[in-house]
Amino acid sequence: MCGIVGYIGPGACREILLAGLARLEYRGYDSAGIALLDGDLRVAKCAGRVRDLASRSAGLPTTAAAGIGHTRWATHGGPSDANAHPHVGPAGTIALVHNGIIENYAALKTSLTAQGRRFRSQTDSEVLVQLIEEIVAADPTLPFDAALRLALKQVTGTYGLAILNTAEPDRLYVARRGSPLVVGMGDGEMFVASDAAPIVAHTTRVVYLDDGDVAVISRDGFEVRSIDDVPLTRQVHELALSLDAIEKAGFPHFMLKEIHEQPRAIADCLRGRLVPADHVIQLGGLSAVMDRLMAAPRLTIAACGTSWHSGLVGEYLFEHLARLPVEVEYASEFRYREPLLDDRDVLLAISQSGETADTIAALREAKRRGALTLGICNVVGSTLSRETDAGVFTHAGPEIGVASTKAFTTQVVVLTLMAIELGRRRGTLAPERADALIEELARIPAKIGAILAQEPAIKALADRFTYAPNFLYLGRSFNFPVALEGALKLKEISYIHAEGYPAAEMKHGPIALIDRLMPVVVIAATEHTSDKMLSNIEEVKARNGRVIAITTPGQEEVKRLAEFVVEIPATDDALSPLLAVIPLQLLAYHIAVNRGCDVDQPRNLAKSVTVE
Repeated sequence: MCGIVGYIGPGACREILLAGLARLEYRGYDSAGIALLDGDLRVAKCAGRVRDLASRSAGLPTTAAAGIGHTRWATHGGPSDANAHPHVGPAGTIALVHNGIIENYAALKTSLTAQGRRFRSQTDSEVLVQLIEEIVAADPTLPFDAALRLALKQVTGTYGLAILNTAEPDRLYVARRGSPLVVGMGDGEMFVASDAAPIVAHTTRVVYLDDGDVAVISRDGFEVRSIDDVPLTRQVHELALSLDAIEKAGFPHFMLKEIHEQPRAIADCLRGRLVPADHVIQLGGLSAVMDRLMAAPRLTIAACGTSWHSGLVGEYLFEHLARLPVEVEYASEFRYREPLLDDRDVLLAISQSGETADTIAALREAKRRGALTLGICNVVGSTLSRETDAGVFTHAGPEIGVASTKAFTTQVVVLTLMAIELGRRRGTLAPERADALIEELARIPAKIGAILAQEPAIKALADRFTYAPNFLYLGRSFNFPVALEGALKLKEISYIHAEGYPAAEMKHGPIALIDRLMPVVVIAATEHTSDKMLSNIEEVKARNGRVIAITTPGQEEVKRLAEFVVEIPATDDALSPLLAVIPLQLLAYHIAVNRGCDVDQPRNLAKSVTVE
């Protein structure tokens, strides 16, 4: 959701900005723009794609003292040239790009309008650049960084900012509150971005800014101060990200690449944490808080979207294996319902990016109430990883496709490891069952590889159902969340209406939808619910529904009843979500491709939702 890139140095500024924005396209956007400081401000922006911006900006100079760029995901005001960033004040001396939302923009705009200012866009972001310009105009002797701080003290909301000022061509100003920013350190040049993807081609030395930071960046370094002008020190980190990891590697889409990366991603997630020969689980990121976790009367999981679905799988795992009560909350609702948490409770926040605004807000609310906060995320240096008391990285590698795939499976792997270890420590999981689960978990990457080998057959199945306007997904127990996730994947990237349900709930309403045109995906991949799933299949067939069954070897009755079957390897019921979700990802992908949809950047969606 929205992307920022900035550069100051002797290089080809325009090309660096455009290439950086292209690296940020995966976040989702509807317009793009750049501003170059070349004596004057030179701006090009437009609704549309970065490739459109490249054409629009062809007349701009290649080099400049400094530059900023932006990809916008519309909040205030629709996609248009006028609403695209950067925004420039009427004096033409200050240019600004902004991620986040200025919540009190209407009041600020009213005040500025009363002072004679006129606005050219519908955005909240233009209000901020005009506010800064008004403060500078009121006192030309005021240093620009001081004027910026004064403006930010009037702002309610979230922001990641990069700002140019023609009066200081050797400076680039940035500020953060609630929207991530990273500073990259080169040799006589500096970079700014909303994440590491645009920077990794130029440097691996980065600094992650914290909320409240205001930084002044020159070619040779940077200085960070608080909004109250207190000097701050920020640690330099070495990026583990490689340029190859954010390329398609011969696949037509990032999503397909990431589906196929899941055996490797899960193996990386398990590496160093699972020792199958010794039946050992090592979760070093939780060791310091394990006693408090063991003493907790319950666990609350907060997440959004796909991460919420992985959290639901976690609920089944923790309650089944560790007998620990779990509540799974939509992070977006968590803090608005006065949650009952205290210092005995544990909140586990799950986010691929570690920057999901609602999840961060839930985390902070839990901390305010004294709860122990844990995190599961994929991005080292993210806000979630820095603000939780402890946690576990998934090590899935960069996920560029907007629709999460390997994020889901690696999150479920971490939750499985946690549940097994807690079950052993709490004495609720028999040693022989724990050992068997550990051995079987080690075999999961190879079993996923066997499912991926069936892709041609799954594509053929997708070809049959590209026509469908609606899909229904049914699952029970561990695979009810997989039904939700399968439906989400389909609707996200193909724009087909799809719903996931607990299979028994079909009779309580959704059964009215079933006719000869309705595909119903039935996940019949757990032994302890197989008889019940057979009943559901019979009910669908009695109403002429078209049954697609995800099942395991030996389920002959399922295969006899279903019109179409995808067979996945057998595994422990508790681990079945890791396998059952793979054909659903491939089915959604190939249907979307058949429909001509933009698989990696589906309409209206953003990869990292950094505003509430």
